[in-house]
Amino acid sequence: MTAQLKLIALDADDLAVISTHVQDARVQTADIIWRQGEKRLVIGMNRLDWEQTLAGETAPRRLIAALRFDRVLSCKSRNIDLGAPESALQLLGIEFHLGDAPAGSAVLMFSQGGALRLDVECLECELTDLGDDGLGTGRLGEDAESSGLDAYAKLHSGGATKREPGNL
Repeated sequence: MTAQLKLIALDADDLAVISTHVQDARVQTADIIWRQGEKRLVIGMNRLDWEQTLAGETAPRRLIAALRFDRVLSCKSRNIDLGAPESALQLLGIEFHLGDAPAGSAVLMFSQGGALRLDVECLECELTDLGDDGLGTGRLGEDAESSGLDAYAKLHSGGATKREPGNL
């Protein structure tokens, strides 16, 4: 087993590295959490272990991970049904477009034209692996389980999970 990743992005080049690691990650809309009061967006995901795949392992392995953006001023969505928490998305990549430095927009692109645009004070992004996908969360669709983001939220909030309502 490869070591769990913890990557931080503070500029577009750093974000390109994170984008590579989250390519083809599976996300459920229930695992997209916008905490407007904290200026934070957290996304739970089920990502491919690209390092393990490139090392020549025959069976692809998926990891449960959390992607966090801080200093987010606004979050807008396109072609993502936030009213359907079991909807499955496939993350294609992430780009950063610089505005008035250091501010800009991070754009998360999903299959079938879905997108999230995060307007940020400055780029602060972190990808953290939470463990192997040993719970069957690799499936997409209505019978798929959550990515494990609730466990991440409990770990970082002292036990209670909190999901603020709001439109992205």
